[in-house]
Amino acid sequence: MKKVFVLAALALLLAGCGQKKQVRLIDAANFNKEVDGKQVSLYTMQRGDITMQVTNYGGRVVALWTPDKNKNYEDVVLGYDHIDKYLNNTGERYLGAVVGRYANRIAGGSFALNDTVYELAKNEGKNTLHGGEIGTDRMVWDVVSHNDSSIVMRVVLPDGQDGFPGNLDITMTYTLTNDNAFRIDYLATTDKPTLCNLSNHTFFNLKGEGNTVLDEQLEIKGNWILPVDENLIPTGSFTAVKGTPFDFREMHGIGDKIHDDHDQLKMGQGYDHNWIIDHNSFNKIEYCAALYEPTNERLMEVYTDQIGLQFYSGNFFDGKSQGKWGTHLYRGGIALETQNFPDAIHQNNFSLKSILNPGEQYHHTCIYKFSVSKRK
Repeated sequence: MKKVFVLAALALLLAGCGQKKQVRLIDAANFNKEVDGKQVSLYTMQRGDITMQVTNYGGRVVALWTPDKNKNYEDVVLGYDHIDKYLNNTGERYLGAVVGRYANRIAGGSFALNDTVYELAKNEGKNTLHGGEIGTDRMVWDVVSHNDSSIVMRVVLPDGQDGFPGNLDITMTYTLTNDNAFRIDYLATTDKPTLCNLSNHTFFNLKGEGNTVLDEQLEIKGNWILPVDENLIPTGSFTAVKGTPFDFREMHGIGDKIHDDHDQLKMGQGYDHNWIIDHNSFNKIEYCAALYEPTNERLMEVYTDQIGLQFYSGNFFDGKSQGKWGTHLYRGGIALETQNFPDAIHQNNFSLKSILNPGEQYHHTCIYKFSVSKRK
């Protein structure tokens, strides 16, 4: 770890001469702690123009630095600078974390599979959210391998954890590429029929912590959303985005229509909905969304092989949590979570139920690619 840290710091020092704002690495000692009998650490990676720090507690992305049009660097993800702040967090739980074993919501905190009803941990009113009380985000992942540009982590969610059946064996790889992309690859297997729908819940702000995202611009390659009820559970129908505040087929400001008098915005207290991605080829990695900051010209493009994209506009940040470099303001970050549809097991209109059986493999790729681009 020391070798990776020193090499990354040296590379940044050489690359950053003359720049106005440089990368500030979080001290790895801040994450050196034993949790649940396992060692937690902080890992630094650097490739191209990107520097990223992650911890094996919840597989969390702690920091991600990218340059702007003037080659000034900014940490564009929300998080904390110490493991204790994640362990004793009173604010947003899922900062930078892997979420599962079922990302998003399961209605009523239960489901039936092969004539057996499973009662789950209900951690959002009547719902099970992001896997329940423990999920993947409160587990210490084993680090299988790591180098200066990638890390492979593994965790086994035990049979019965949060009420789910089966030992779910997950291997996840984070990779930084030469073309300034952060790639996530998931692979999972099980020894009993179960549900599996993993995602990444990093909150992005291309201006950095301490700002809102309302002036940032968003594009989503999707003609339809899944409307939700008062519990944020899909109704089972599909709503066209045309003529609604959910139409991001052409890039425009997140805040342009977020306060419109629209029943679905009221349900989500903003954007907290799943878009149906308009794929050209099923199960192929394709472009699905982009986030753009016009003042500094940072651009983040999102690619995936999944059918859904959850856009969450940070509606429940309360402005009381202090992050690494600034306050987590109300709507101070957005999550763009590639995944299967919420509550698919209960929805007759959803063909992909996210059921994983013994002998099968769950695969999922998500890519966040960063660049500088001058857009109108």
